[in-house]
Amino acid sequence: MALHQASGRWQLGLVLALSTAALWATLPVALKLALEVTDAYTLTWFRFLVAALVMGAWLGLRNGLRGFATLSRADWLLLSLAALMLMGNYVLYLLGLDLTTPANAQLIIQLAPLLMAVGAIVVFGERFSRGQWIGLGVLACGLALFFRDQLLVAVAAPGRYLAGSLLVAGGAVVWAAYALAQKQLLTRLSSPAVMLFIYAVASVVLLPTATPRPLLELGTLHWLALLYCAFNTLAAYGAFAEALAHWDASRVSVVLAITPLLTMLVVALVHALAPAMVAAEQIGALGYLGAVLVVVGSAASSLLGTRRAPLLVPAAAAAVPADSTQR
Repeated sequence: MALHQASGRWQLGLVLALSTAALWATLPVALKLALEVTDAYTLTWFRFLVAALVMGAWLGLRNGLRGFATLSRADWLLLSLAALMLMGNYVLYLLGLDLTTPANAQLIIQLAPLLMAVGAIVVFGERFSRGQWIGLGVLACGLALFFRDQLLVAVAAPGRYLAGSLLVAGGAVVWAAYALAQKQLLTRLSSPAVMLFIYAVASVVLLPTATPRPLLELGTLHWLALLYCAFNTLAAYGAFAEALAHWDASRVSVVLAITPLLTMLVVALVHALAPAMVAAEQIGALGYLGAVLVVVGSAASSLLGTRRAPLLVPAAAAAVPADSTQR
């Protein structure tokens, strides 16, 4: 199969990636509120269901469903893999978030874009300049310092923190696999069509694990949080999917690494306005240093250097039938 190539409109890709980061930064606070009154499986099912209904209606009105008729068996398998991986990411992230804080969870989930960057280099032949490799190293050091800082402030409940961290880390691994599958699917389907399939499959698969009845008894605040989580899914993943269409996956991934810093700002703002709604983050000097390094490394990895020609496609990849590409 032919490998996906970005359109080259990197400015648009950058704006879309930054939009995704901003949307994801606000999401943990809303998720934390929603988890006060529902469980991770029901919350994930609801988000996928709303996204599937809205996206299905939108594509139906625009005759955007015809692309599914042209898919090969390999395409359907890749679509199914993408759906399974994104479901796993949602559930593991929520289970981990329930055991830790929003900023911690967003920090650890940044393993996902790093893994996606490595995967994009291996799978799609993307290359970094020397300056970008240095930026990626600075970013990784920043993440390590932040994680070390949070381990120090989590001594009161280290078992809970570590369990939550491992769950979120597992979510990062499966998300990276989803993202690479999503990028390749873009050669066969539009990004909204790919997301519709994932949303629809996930809402059906997760239905047996959900308990929707308690949702009818939610108060206004928790309903608003629940709806925001659902529509955030549509907006954030729509922007992310389009970013992949216009920019290298490795570049998109490092922009998304600023998400934890944006999350810290959101948590601080919400805590200042409504202290009872969300607890303040406990971040020491080491953590703030790590946060600064993440920003510097992300900017360097995304923007420094010129794009080089991609590596030759490995023979094993070139042998795949050419009719089995993308989103």
